[in-house]
Amino acid sequence: MDRRHALLQKHWGYQAFRPLQEEIIKAVEQGQDTLALLPTGGGKSLCYQLPALLRPGVCLVVSPLIALMKDQVQQLNDRRIKAACLVAGMNRQEMADVLGNALCGTLKLLYVSPERLKQRMFIEYFRKMQVGMLAVDEAHCVSQWGYDFRPPYLDVAAIRQYHPAAPLIALTATATPAVVDDIRQRLLMRNCQVFRSSFVRSNLAYRVMQGGDKVARLARLVAEAGGSSIVYTRSRRRTQEVARLLEQHGVKATCYHAGLDARERDSRQLAWMEGRALCMVATNAFGMGIDKPDVRLVVHMDLPDSLEAYFQEAGRAGRDGKPALAALLYDPADLRQLRRRFADDYPSVAQLRNVYRALCNHYRLPIGSGADTHFDFDLEEVCSHYGMDPRLVFSACRFLEREGLIALPGHEEAFATLYAPASRAELYRFRVEHLMLGEVLLAAMRLYPGLSSMPVRIDEGKLGARCGCTAAEVATHLRRMHEMKVVEYSPRPRKPQIYFLTERVDERQIYPGEERYGRVKEAALARLEAMEAYVGNARQCRSQQLVTYFGEAVVGECGQCDVCLGKADTEGRVEDAVRELLQVAPMSVADLREALSTRGFTACSDALRAMLDSGELQLDRQMFLRLQPRS
Repeated sequence: MDRRHALLQKHWGYQAFRPLQEEIIKAVEQGQDTLALLPTGGGKSLCYQLPALLRPGVCLVVSPLIALMKDQVQQLNDRRIKAACLVAGMNRQEMADVLGNALCGTLKLLYVSPERLKQRMFIEYFRKMQVGMLAVDEAHCVSQWGYDFRPPYLDVAAIRQYHPAAPLIALTATATPAVVDDIRQRLLMRNCQVFRSSFVRSNLAYRVMQGGDKVARLARLVAEAGGSSIVYTRSRRRTQEVARLLEQHGVKATCYHAGLDARERDSRQLAWMEGRALCMVATNAFGMGIDKPDVRLVVHMDLPDSLEAYFQEAGRAGRDGKPALAALLYDPADLRQLRRRFADDYPSVAQLRNVYRALCNHYRLPIGSGADTHFDFDLEEVCSHYGMDPRLVFSACRFLEREGLIALPGHEEAFATLYAPASRAELYRFRVEHLMLGEVLLAAMRLYPGLSSMPVRIDEGKLGARCGCTAAEVATHLRRMHEMKVVEYSPRPRKPQIYFLTERVDERQIYPGEERYGRVKEAALARLEAMEAYVGNARQCRSQQLVTYFGEAVVGECGQCDVCLGKADTEGRVEDAVRELLQVAPMSVADLREALSTRGFTACSDALRAMLDSGELQLDRQMFLRLQPRS
C-alpha cells in the first residue's frame, strides 16, 4: 500500500479515493501549482489536507468561511491531525500562540481568513515558517467575475514571494471559463495543472416548476421523494413558516438558520442526519461541509442570485449516485423580487462610505486605530442613531466585509473558547486539590485534546453531559478556573459582534475611483440575468443549460428534466396526430404542418425528424410524406 492510501485509511477511514482526488493529490505532492474544479460533495478538502501530510512544513489554507474553518479544524484534530485557525475575535496573544505553534512545526494545517494575509503580525511569523504548500479554498472569491468576489483574496499573490517554492492548490465547485482564467492570473499560478470534474450529474433531474400553491406542491414533492430532503428559502422567518406548514401536511420537518444558537443548530442538524426529521428547511447557511449522501430532493422556494449558487446547493442531492431531484419553484413575482433585491444589495459607493464612517464614529475609533477590536453590534441602535435604513446598513456591511475592513460573523459562529496552557504535572496537582473543578478540567481535556496547545472552541452543554452537570454550572466552573489562572476561558458573546480587522482608514480609500465596484456590480447583474434566462428557457434541456454556462461542451439531453419531459410528451402527441392524418392520405410537408398547426402543434420538426429517422415515415418521389407499415 502506498503512503497516500495508507494516510487515507489511517486518518479518514476510506479504502479508495473519489474520482480525480488521487491525481490532484499527486500533482500537489510533486510541487505542481494546481487548480481543482470539483462539484459539491466531490471531496475538495481532502485534496489539500492529505498532501499537507505528505509534504514537509505547514500548509496555509485561505478560506472565507469562519464556521467552515472551525468545523474543519475540529474534524482534523479529531483525526489526530494538528490544525488551528486564525479568525476574527481572537486577541493578540491568542493569535501569537497559534502562529508560534505553526512556526515551531507543531501544526500541519493553519487556516486563515484572507483579511489576515496583509497584517504585519501574520507576515512576520509567516515569512519565518517552513511552508510546504498553500491552499486557497472557494477560489472563485479571488475573481472579480466570481459570484462572491472578496478583494482580500488578491493578497494571496503577495505572500507567495516569501515561499516561492511552495506549490499552491486552488479549489472551487463552480467557475465559468472567465473565472478560471482570472484565478490562474491573480494567484500567479505557474505551469498550472487544471483538473476539472464534469458538471453533468446524470442521476440528478432538474425541474423548474412555475405557478400554483408552492407549499402544497412542496409537500407532494417531499412525500414522493422517498428519502431526506433540503428546502432552501431566502429568510429565517420563511424557514420557520415553511417547516410549520410542512408539519401541518404530515411531513416531519425542522428548520435551520443563522439566528439559532449553536446547540439548537447541532440538535436539528443531527435529527435530520439521523432521519428523525425528513425535511430540513434552511437558508443558505446550511449545507456547507455537510456530507449526507442519501438526500433525494433539494427544493428552492425562492430564486437564488446566481446559477453558481443554485448549482452548488442543488448538487447536495444524490451524492450517493442514485436518482435524485432538484426542483426550483417560482412565479413571475419572484423575478421582480430578484431585481428588487439586487437594487437593495448594491448601495452606492457614497452610501458604503457613509456607513463605514458611521460605524467607526459609533465605536469612537479615530483614523489609524481600532485594528483587531470588537464590540457588541446592535443594528437597530446604529440605524436609529444615524437615521439609516437597516437594509442599507446590512448590505453595506457585507461589502465592507469583502473589502477586509470589518467582520460580522453570525451569532452562531461565535463560540466559547478554552485554553489550558499549564503543564501536565501542574494540571494533575490542580485536579487533586480541586476535585469538582478537576473533574470538569479532565472532561474538557478528554473531549478537546488540542486545548493544551491552543485555544479551542467548546460547547459547555456537551462538556456538562460528560461530567454530569449543566451548561451553566460548567460555565461557572470554567470562570472560576480562569480567575485562578489555570485556564483561559472566553464565554460565548451574548450579542452579535462587529470586528474591526484593520485600523480605521479614510473612507475615501474605499473603492477609490469606483471602477472596481462598478465591475463587481456589472458581474453580479450578468449572473442575475443568467438565472432569469435559466428559469425562462423552456426549450433547452436544463442540464445542457447548466454545463454550457460553466464552459463544458454540450452533451446529449438528460431526458429527465422538465424541458425534456415536456418535449417527450409533446412529441408523442404530435406523432399520434401525424399517424391519424396520414392514415387518410399522404400529404406534403407544408400541408401536414398546416394541418398540425390547426390542432395546436406549432413546433413539430423534432417529432417529424424522429419518425423519419425511425423509418415510420417516408418521403416519396412526389415529396409527399407516407406512413410505412410497421413490421
